[in-house]
This record gives sequence, structure tokens and C-alpha cells, in this order.
Amino acid sequence: MQNTTVQYDSAIKLCKDIFLKKMKDYGTAWRNLRPTSLTDQIFIKAQRIKSIEEKGTQKIVDDIKGEYIGIINYCIIALIQMELENDTRVELPYEEVETLYNKYSAQTKKLMEDKNHDYGEAWRDMRLSSLTDLILMKIFRVKQIEDNKGKTIISEGVDANYMDMLNYSVFALIKLQN
Repeated sequence: MQNTTVQYDSAIKLCKDIFLKKMKDYGTAWRNLRPTSLTDQIFIKAQRIKSIEEKGTQKIVDDIKGEYIGIINYCIIALIQMELENDTRVELPYEEVETLYNKYSAQTKKLMEDKNHDYGEAWRDMRLSSLTDLILMKIFRVKQIEDNKGKTIISEGVDANYMDMLNYSVFALIKLQN
């Protein structure tokens, strides 16, 4: 577990660094994105990864590592947007956004640690393509929940799905490093 914790923290640090640098460039323009648009952004990134995995080639230089980083950061944006649903501010202070980023990355890491305990780090034996497929499955679940106006009968909510997608993407980054 110690190795996973170190690797997880390293992946999140990379994602957070990129996120905060982009925030300095663009501000919090993402505050204009509706939940469905965030889901579609994550879908586009996961679909590109799957396409590259299946074709074995790509025409755009950006590697799949960057797409997983994008999924992680969009998932955190989605979680922040859910918390700030009734907050009409478009521009948020840097410190506030960094605090929220830390909050959701810590909550998601805790979820990973709990699941890793129960599942015995099964993700380490999974194929990268399976992680991509799981992310896509979670996206389609979120889309269905969104289409149902957020109502579920027995299933977990949108936030849990975003956290799972984030964790699968961190696992993918770790696997790409090895």
C-alpha cells in the first residue's frame, strides 16, 4: 500500500500542477460549464484513449497520459462544480480553488485506499484498456443519471462515479509510468 500511496500522490501532484498553471493562464472559465458539458469533456478524452488503444496509432501528437490527466482534472472540476452549484461567481480566487482541489483529491484518495484494502490492489493486474473501458462505463452511467435529472433508485450518485473515474485514471497513469 505504501508504494501505491507514493505513486498516487505523485500522479495527483502532476495533475494539480498542470491544473493550477492552466488556472493562472485561463482563470476559472470552467465555471461556465454545465454538468453535462463536463461529462462530455471526460467522454471525449476517454473515447480518444480507446480509439488510440484500438487503432494502435494516433495522428495528434498529444499522448494518452495527457488525456488521463485531463480526465482527472475534469473530474475534480465536476466535484467542485457540484459543491458550488448555487454559487454564481465565474472567477474564483486561486487559493479557494487550490483548497477545493486538495479537498476532492484527498476524498478520492481515501476512497481509493478503502477500495484497495478490500480489493487487494486488483487494478495492478488489470489491462490499461480495461481501465479505459471502466471510465467509459462510468461516463455512460453519469449520462443516464443526468438524463434522469439526478434521480437514482438504488445506485450511487454522480459524485461517486466521478471519484471512480478519477481513481481509474490515476491507476492508468501509474501503469504508464511502469
